[in-house]
Amino acid sequence: MSSADPEAPQETAPKDAILLIDDEQPLLDVFTAALKGQFEVTTANSVREAEYLLHKKQFKVVVADHLMPGGNGMSFLVRAREEFPHMQRILVTGYMKPEMLLRSVNEAALFRYLLKPVSLAELMKVVAEAAKLHDQLVA
Repeated sequence: MSSADPEAPQETAPKDAILLIDDEQPLLDVFTAALKGQFEVTTANSVREAEYLLHKKQFKVVVADHLMPGGNGMSFLVRAREEFPHMQRILVTGYMKPEMLLRSVNEAALFRYLLKPVSLAELMKVVAEAAKLHDQLVA
């Protein structure tokens, strides 16, 4: 059987697992649709749900909204850094206070922060770069 045979079973590598956290379901749906072709996407609508998921599965990258009812994405990412240091952390925020962003980047050792509205092309690029860095750190 030739490898060019379209009927041949394709050996596909497992997709990198990422976690998206946002209290706005429509935004999660848009981000998931953009990323699911390249990644195995798990979503959470709250910090509490995200913390539960982190203990059930290993993620290479977590993308968290900054301000959500019932929990702050930034505080979540700081705690996630302590427990899962190789997992890359990306903060999505609508707030542009430079001093807050700088402190956040340092406290959570963020891979990157993205300002709303987030371009899907930028989101895809940043998540791919973060997953690659994760692999380099654990290699």
